[in-house]
Parts: sequence; C-alpha cells; structure tokens
Amino acid sequence: MKQARTAGVLMHITSLPGPFGVGVLGKEAAQFVSQLAEMHFHYWQVLPLCPVDDSGSPYCSLSAFAGNIALIDPRPLQADGLLTEDEVQSCVYDGSIYCAAHRFAFTSRLAVLRKAFTRLDDAAKEQLSLFADQNPWVRDYGLFMALKEQNDQKPWWEWPKVQAHYETAVKSAALMQDEIDFYIFTQYVFFIQYRRLKEIANANGVFLIGDMPIYVSRDSVDVWSNPKLFELDAETLSPARVAGVPPDYFSEDGQLWGNPLYDWKAMQQDGYRWWIRRIAHAMKLFDRVRIDHFRAFASYWAVPGDSETAKVGTWEQGPGMALFRAVEQALPNADVIAEDLGVFGEDVVQLLKDSGFPGMRVLQFGFDPHGDSTHLPHNYPKNCIAYLGTHDNNTLLGWLWDATPQERAFALRYCCFGGREWGEGGFYSGSCRAMIEAVWRSSADTAVIAVQDMCGFGKDARMNIPGTSEENWTFRISADALSMIDEAYYKEINDLYRRSYSPERTV
Repeated sequence: MKQARTAGVLMHITSLPGPFGVGVLGKEAAQFVSQLAEMHFHYWQVLPLCPVDDSGSPYCSLSAFAGNIALIDPRPLQADGLLTEDEVQSCVYDGSIYCAAHRFAFTSRLAVLRKAFTRLDDAAKEQLSLFADQNPWVRDYGLFMALKEQNDQKPWWEWPKVQAHYETAVKSAALMQDEIDFYIFTQYVFFIQYRRLKEIANANGVFLIGDMPIYVSRDSVDVWSNPKLFELDAETLSPARVAGVPPDYFSEDGQLWGNPLYDWKAMQQDGYRWWIRRIAHAMKLFDRVRIDHFRAFASYWAVPGDSETAKVGTWEQGPGMALFRAVEQALPNADVIAEDLGVFGEDVVQLLKDSGFPGMRVLQFGFDPHGDSTHLPHNYPKNCIAYLGTHDNNTLLGWLWDATPQERAFALRYCCFGGREWGEGGFYSGSCRAMIEAVWRSSADTAVIAVQDMCGFGKDARMNIPGTSEENWTFRISADALSMIDEAYYKEINDLYRRSYSPERTV
C-alpha cells in the first residue's frame, strides 16, 4: 500500500488561547482541532505533556509519565459538580494573553483540584482506584509528590535518608494515603480530559504527534524510584556524569542538560522494561511519538558531573538496536519518529536505517550557499518528517531577517521566490510562502509547520532558544490571530501537493 503524504501543525497546548494563563485541554483545543481539519491537516504535534520545571520547560520534568495539571480545564469539573463558578473564576488569569503564565496556572489549578478532591463520591473514588490499578506508575508518583510536599518541595536527595531511599520510603505510604490519593486524582482528571480531546481529534481525522524527551530530570520520581537504572553513586545518589551535547549550531559551549545518564547495562539485564513501559504509555496517549535526541541511543555525550559547560565530555556507546528489538517485540505497532538532528556520525545513520524510523529534516538548516545540505528539500527521503522549523528554531520570518545576505539570497532563489523585495509586506510578500511550498513539494511523507509560521510571526514569537534558560516556553497565540490564518491557502497547498490525506478524505 502506498504511504500517504500528510501534513501537520506544531503548537503546544500551552500556546492555545483561553482564560486560564495557559492553553488547556478544553473547548479551545477542540476548536483548534476543527480548524486543522478544515485546512486538511492530518497531524497536530505537541511538546511533552509532562509537568514543567520553574522555567516552564517540559523537557525537565518531575515525571516521565505524569501529565501537567496546569493543562486541566476547570470548567468540566464545574459541570460535574466538583467546583463552583467562583472557584473556576479563581483560575482566570488577568495578565497578558500572549505569554504563558506557568506558575499561576499550576498553583491555581492545584488549589481548585484540592477542593474538587474533597467532593468525590464513592463511585468517583472507585474510578480513581481503578485508574491507579490500570496505571501502576501513578502510585509512585503520588507518593513522590506527597513526600515532596512534606519536604517543602526540596529535591529528593535532600530529604531525610529514610525518604530519599525509595525502598524505605514506600513503607510509610500508608501514613500518607489521603495525600497520595489526591495526587492520583490530579492525574485521573488530566488523563480523562486528554482522552476526550484525543477522541475528538481522531474523529475529525486529526492525529496527535507527541514528544518524548530522551532523558529524565534528576529530581524526578523516575530516578528516585529506579536509582539502579541510572549512573548514580550508591551512597550519595549523586551523578558522576550527566547528559548534554557538545558545541553545535545551537550553542558554541554545547548544551549542559545535567540529566543523569542511564545505566544501559543495568537496563539491558532486565530487558529494557522501563523503556518499554515508557513507550507503551506514550503510544496510549499519541498516534505517533517523536523521541528527542535519538542520536544518544547510538552514542551519547557524557559530561563530568562538576563541569560548568558541555565542552568537555566523552562519547559513549548507547544501547543501539538491542533496545529497539526489545521494543518491537513488546510493542510491534509503536510509531516512532527519530529526532536525528545535531552532530552525529555513521553510527546514528546506521541505527536510523536499521530501526526503520523516519528521521527529521529542518529547512532552516539547509541554506549553506556553498553546500548541498541534507536539509534542502531535494535531498529529503520519503521516510522523514520535514519541518520549516522546530520549537528550538527561529520563526521562518525571523530566520529571513537574521540570515546573512548570502544565505537569504540562496534561500529565496532556491525556493523560487519571484518577488522584487522579499521583506515588503512582511509575511504576505510571498517569501515565506515560497519556502513553505518548497517543503510541501518535497518527497517527505510528512511536512510540519509551526503555527507561528502560519501566522507570519517574527522572532519574538519563537518558543525556545537552546542553551538559554530565560524567556522560553511562554509563546501563546490569541484567538484573533488563529482566526486570521489563511485557511483557504493551507487547504489549497495540502490538496495541491497531495498532503490532505485522512482515512475519510481523498484528494
């Protein structure tokens, strides 16, 4: 059967419009699904749905399995009789509609969820118990969060020794059962609301691409409850080496992520069970899953734990196909996308080939006037996901403004832009559309555009600048901006370049 050509839009749920400080899993998300379907898009790609850190990053989370409770829509809880109108109103944010208020959204949602939890009837409590039975990870999450609350949110290695060690901590779980059940309840609500959104999306011919960070945070339930699966000192529980990447086109100093590294030998001994559970969980949530920093499965950059930058480190061999053969045996239908960007060698190329997973191409990386980059559309293989830019890139219009004159001239000529003044009229000059259409014409099975580029936004609308920790992850789009997207144009190019496939739709 011929592989369908498809197209998708990249926008995280927090970027949706709405009254609650960040976008939520409610009617605004359902409206966006409808808009995507009208434009004949097949995919909606989101960033990780897990809890975020203090800077709003979903790539440094307390849990690889849990959902971000800030994304919970309080309105359905009112409809279920668990919240009052005034309590819902306490979640309404009166600040800027263009900037995600992660801390406000989290604290206001936590407060009303505590009130809702006290109003559960016996039938709801039975559903909560069933949810915990079906999702074994959630009990460890509930205990971890309860202990974190008890210890003033300190990282787990600063807790009393009896709590910092998982084996002894679980013995005290019965003494904290009500608080544990509360945190289980927050996850129950999150996943109920997310499941409804996914059902709406799939019913409209729109399918969800999720994102899985390869590493987990040191201060996470994952590391705390599975210390033997990570490179931690048995006594101090501190990592001798941490994750990062060497200098590349994103950062001259490299990127020092600081996540503990996996003990791949220990993981191999138990058949990679933790990874299989993690991917199985993701495949219940999404129709396809992008694994971030895929190249580390072939070889990864190990940085000394006391290093201040990622310049100093060593390349170590990853698990390679041994991991993915185990995944294939346990999850034969897992639809994985490999984020294969960055500096890598033949080992990554071979792993991608052996796995059969589609890799990624990013148009903005292609415009070396003197080279023949793999990121130029004429070099795209069919089995890849082609992006104008990812969440780590500048916007398309921002890239054009920041590019060197030589890069810009090459890009516009390559993309057959015929206008005399590329910046005249901003986005509507046609320069960005010429670049969009270059990707849409390519052989790539799937083409993806960020919502910022659909709107023609400048670089002030980018989501993240790698290697920096300030002013990232806050982009939000207004309802007015979404309504002004040229839906007829995107429907036309999806149809014209045969990307408007869905099970119910033919070109």
